[in-house]
Amino acid sequence: MPRNTRIAGAAAVLASLPLAVSPPVAAQAVEPDYTITVDSGATGASIPRSMYGVFFEDINYAADGGLYAELVRNRSFEFNATDAAGFTGLTGWTTSGSATVVNDGQRLNDRNRNYLTLSGKITNNGFNTGLAVKKSGIYDFSVWARGNGPLTVSLHTSAGTALAGPITIPVAGDTWTKYTGSLKATATSDAARLSVEGTASLDEVSVFPRDTYKGRANGLRKDLAQKIADLEPGFVRFPGGCLVNTGSMYAYDAANNYPRARSYQWKDTVGPVETRATNKNFWGYNQSYGLGYYEYFQFSEDIGAAPLPVVPALVTGCGQNRATVDEALLQRHIQDTLDLIEFANGATTTTWGKLRADMGHPEPFGLKAVAVGNEENLPEEYWANFVKFRAAINQKYPDISVISNSGPDDTGATFDNLWAKNRAANTDMVDEHYYNSPSWFLQNNARYDTYDRNGPKVFLGEYASLDNKLYNSLAEAAYMTGLERNADVVKMASYAPLLANIDNVQWKPDMIWFDNDESWGSTSYQVQKLFMNNVGDRVVPTKVTGEVVQPKPITGAVGLSTWRTAAVYDDVQVTRPDGSVIFADDFNDGDADGWTAVQPRGTWTVTNGAYAQTTTNTEDTMVKAATITETDYDYSLKATKTAGDEGFLVAFGIQETGQFYWWNLGGWNNTQGAVEKGITSAKEQILTKANTVTTGRTYDLKVQVRGTKVTLFLDGVEWGSFDDDKVSEPFAQVVTEDTEAGELIVKVVNAQDTPAVTKIDLGDRKVSRTAKQTVITGDPGEQNTRSAEPILPVTSTVSGIASTFTREFPADSVTFLRIKTR
Repeated sequence: MPRNTRIAGAAAVLASLPLAVSPPVAAQAVEPDYTITVDSGATGASIPRSMYGVFFEDINYAADGGLYAELVRNRSFEFNATDAAGFTGLTGWTTSGSATVVNDGQRLNDRNRNYLTLSGKITNNGFNTGLAVKKSGIYDFSVWARGNGPLTVSLHTSAGTALAGPITIPVAGDTWTKYTGSLKATATSDAARLSVEGTASLDEVSVFPRDTYKGRANGLRKDLAQKIADLEPGFVRFPGGCLVNTGSMYAYDAANNYPRARSYQWKDTVGPVETRATNKNFWGYNQSYGLGYYEYFQFSEDIGAAPLPVVPALVTGCGQNRATVDEALLQRHIQDTLDLIEFANGATTTTWGKLRADMGHPEPFGLKAVAVGNEENLPEEYWANFVKFRAAINQKYPDISVISNSGPDDTGATFDNLWAKNRAANTDMVDEHYYNSPSWFLQNNARYDTYDRNGPKVFLGEYASLDNKLYNSLAEAAYMTGLERNADVVKMASYAPLLANIDNVQWKPDMIWFDNDESWGSTSYQVQKLFMNNVGDRVVPTKVTGEVVQPKPITGAVGLSTWRTAAVYDDVQVTRPDGSVIFADDFNDGDADGWTAVQPRGTWTVTNGAYAQTTTNTEDTMVKAATITETDYDYSLKATKTAGDEGFLVAFGIQETGQFYWWNLGGWNNTQGAVEKGITSAKEQILTKANTVTTGRTYDLKVQVRGTKVTLFLDGVEWGSFDDDKVSEPFAQVVTEDTEAGELIVKVVNAQDTPAVTKIDLGDRKVSRTAKQTVITGDPGEQNTRSAEPILPVTSTVSGIASTFTREFPADSVTFLRIKTR
């Protein structure tokens, strides 16, 4: 493997191969695998306090049933089938006697549409296994009720054993009134039930632990909030994500027939909780908005982070891809954004500043930035709206930074288009998102080395390596060294998603996992925490030498696949460049001998001399044949869509490890084509372009492979090409300085299975002979779970430090050395 040298600093940066941590190695004893040399004559970029933050989106039941401490599920009886199939106003409840969900003019308020008439008993089952209570804990109960006669409230097991003394609520009168009481748990349980018995009309049935984070009313679950606070984030991005740019953009009111599936609109989420609207969460459940904008701002302040709200740009994304062409609605949303800034920062004499004060926070929250939109895949329509938002915000609030974005991908036509527009308009900052394989992160450490130092700054708002194992976290760590070395370009970065309820998962990987009463950090949480707690305030430029891993030719089996589509494939052939045949199957023999299922899904059958997949509701089907060991070949076939939502998936380079490439035509609800690289259960997009597939039409497809270069032909015309030829750099490093502490922070990542002997030359710096060392290491296939957290940091004091010293960094490790300067 050839040696690699790169300079790290403001405009030029480095990346290399893995390190490890053991006792010091005598400088003369072993030839080092790598050298890290501080460039004493260069000054590195300053690192902002905002460098690392968190992104909170209500995905994986992160809010209701998660960070939001409410223990009652469906407390206001608002669930319905729009939220998710099978949901009703009594989802989460069991009943005896008469219990009817009512939607009429007697409701609590117009934005809280449903209420319950009860003559009997209702029991709430909580989230996951039930309500989690701790012995001697105080749990505050409240309900809005009207009627005559007492209500009996009890906390008990599913078998009926009491977990607290019951309380009596003396409901009296036909006016909606809020009643409160408290329950003291006599035992610990993660499967408690709450029962309310009597005759009355009820709404907003609530149970909150009194012990919330910072003791806040309508507050946050303490262990989850503390884990986030322990990261010491510089900012909190919220509320999305797909939540802000999907569904209806209209208001939740009678004039618009109370649209249930709406974009996240901040005014729905403030004021008394009983007046806040409900919504269908994009991720397939109900969203109560009990955790709203005020609580986001309060939490950001509580953990010392800058709030960073994202507002709708009126162009939907996340597969919906529609632009709203209602100018009055656009102007309303622009005004809503101006009102949001007033809510955050305005004087208490202003309309929205007064609401903030009325909610308990007369002092401004100090909002400094707003992001407009999220991953819009219609660049022209998005940009037309963005510039109107920015102009209005700049005119009224010139000190507020307005953040744009670059679409849903890390490359491609939309990405290039939006970046060109942002550069031309001198946008403050551009939000990039990507979820890719570990290999992508190890191959792209230098991504930001060549970005324009005078152009818009980068906000890496969402990123993760697509699994939750240590190897993924090591790849992320290696990449983060590149973010820091380019701190003059990359001003903010946040791993995503933040939270996942283990029993309700819509997306993985995730940083923090939880159930009703426990929470645990993934291996990526431990790595992110190590970086976020040890940022430093300035980059120390370095150069590194060492080996890199060269790319391999694309070999392996060829495959056929579908995604929510029925399709027919025929005349499959793999040939050498000279035309000689390696493999061929025209299916005229009536069988599919030689083809095996990669994914045992869908229904594959040979019919009328062709190979067909006949289901239209099955995702990710795949069959394969003919393992190709030659490096140059052509894979051709005919494909016809017969029914369904999408198009074709033509796979090649399929390896037993689950690695493969596929050409996706008619993907994303038949709106986009792409080449994706699969790594086990994850996929990254290599190239994308607009594309649709016509049902009933037969297409001629050819994949031409020449080593690492692939050219794709659709009906004989070149459709696209790529070269997967990047070297991989599993050894990465960065050195930063903590000026206040008087310390250098040497950060080394060794994402390979052998130790790395490394010589470190700190130049003319005088340093202490000892250092504080923190190491994260272990089996790269390991992950932290509810039952065990094998991957945790280990901190110790090490000796042998000098202006030049040699250390062996363990295989599969992240090591931080904090070295005092003298």
